Amino acid sequence: MNTLSLLAAEVASASSVQETAEHVSSGVTALFAVLLVALIVALALEEKLHAKKSVIAGFFAMICLLAGAWFGFLPFEPVVVGSRTGEVPTIHIGGHEVPLPVYVPAIDWEVLAIIFGASLFVDVVSRSGLFSWIAIKVTKATRGDPFWLLIAYGLLTVVFSAVLNNVTAMIIIGSLTAVSLEKLGRTDKLLGFLLIEGLLTNVGGLLTLISSVPNIIVGTAAGISFVEFFLRSGPFVLLAAVGTVLLGARLFGIRPLRDPAQRQQAALMVSGFDENNDITSPGFFYFSAVMTVLFIGTIAGASVLPLIKDLRMGFVALSFAGVMLLKYKHVADRFYKAIDWDLLGFFAALFVVIYVMEHAQVLHALGQAVQKVVNFHSPGTWDLSVLLVGSAAVSSVTDNIPLAAMLAQILKAAGVPGDSALWWSVIFGANLGGNLTPIGSASTLVAVTIMHKHQIPMSFAQFVKTAAPYAAAQLALALLYVLIFLS
Repeated sequence: MNTLSLLAAEVASASSVQETAEHVSSGVTALFAVLLVALIVALALEEKLHAKKSVIAGFFAMICLLAGAWFGFLPFEPVVVGSRTGEVPTIHIGGHEVPLPVYVPAIDWEVLAIIFGASLFVDVVSRSGLFSWIAIKVTKATRGDPFWLLIAYGLLTVVFSAVLNNVTAMIIIGSLTAVSLEKLGRTDKLLGFLLIEGLLTNVGGLLTLISSVPNIIVGTAAGISFVEFFLRSGPFVLLAAVGTVLLGARLFGIRPLRDPAQRQQAALMVSGFDENNDITSPGFFYFSAVMTVLFIGTIAGASVLPLIKDLRMGFVALSFAGVMLLKYKHVADRFYKAIDWDLLGFFAALFVVIYVMEHAQVLHALGQAVQKVVNFHSPGTWDLSVLLVGSAAVSSVTDNIPLAAMLAQILKAAGVPGDSALWWSVIFGANLGGNLTPIGSASTLVAVTIMHKHQIPMSFAQFVKTAAPYAAAQLALALLYVLIFLS
């Protein structure tokens, strides 16, 4: 499915949910809103409950499915597969019906495939010594100065997030960062680096029209071209990235080495690093390097490459992981054991919860609330602020794709012109909201997972508390940018 087909499917799906769930009462919607709040509270108390995220989300997914079946608003009809996309609203042409359980199509399997495939790919490639080689090269370029190392990895994070996807960017950059700081003996700064990189993935997702699905949905509905999107969002991405890195450097004490003796000592330490030390097989090293370049290039061009644009990024991640596993085909199970199954289980359960929330009209109710408080025809500071902050708050606890599709429909139906700043309020809010909580985006949750892998404690509540200054600064900067430059 190409980009426009994806957009059509998302918008049509949102319309279908709204039409098929019109009989849901306000009381039922309120009940499911309470369940969503309860899930958020339970995740915040994860450590006190002594339960893994997957167990908590799985429990709420079960409750939501049972309640959805009880109230009768979930679609239990057979799912059409193997069809091609036609004109909206005629989405399905050909294909055949498959009686899948309702929770199977509720899960975004491509996200799970990307996480699973990219994690396997990175794990196998790391055995070649490639990531160690890159990390040492970057470390040498910064002469061992933690501050400039943070800037280098921050820049790479933004670029990778803009051309790849946030999850893949976080997995790759997180792996490189851990190697660099371990070589420097500065693992005490790993928390700051990983948190900043996780937050920057959502900033980088704002750089182009195709960097994230919400950008595609809202930008296309508003008639914003690729070049116009880049020119209008680019300055903000630069400001937000610089601001995030500088704020992070200050709060985590990552300062440049000013003392000549310290700089000389760091440079001397770095000069002793051998980037070839972890390369045990030159052939496998060069093969991994070629495969990594191909992987990044294929992911970046997944929306336009023949065949790949239909099979999509999940297929790319799984295929490259499969090819790399051929090197260790006799011990492949070792890599399977290293996969974070709690993360995958959590995402699967969370997708189910959000799917039920959509059909329970929780997101639609939020959209109606927006219509009552926002003036679409002559928006002022209040209207832009409510839409930006409100969409950020909602996207911090729910999937930002249906939120973006719903708000795009509302703005389009209200006849909001394409040059209105209201569209940009939705774009910035839907993307940056992922930095408010660890479940707001897949990349921030991956960042937390990497922290746990390196024995760095980070609960839901700790993440919210730690990330709050950055998220608040980014949203405040976004609001000022919209009010001054885009309205």
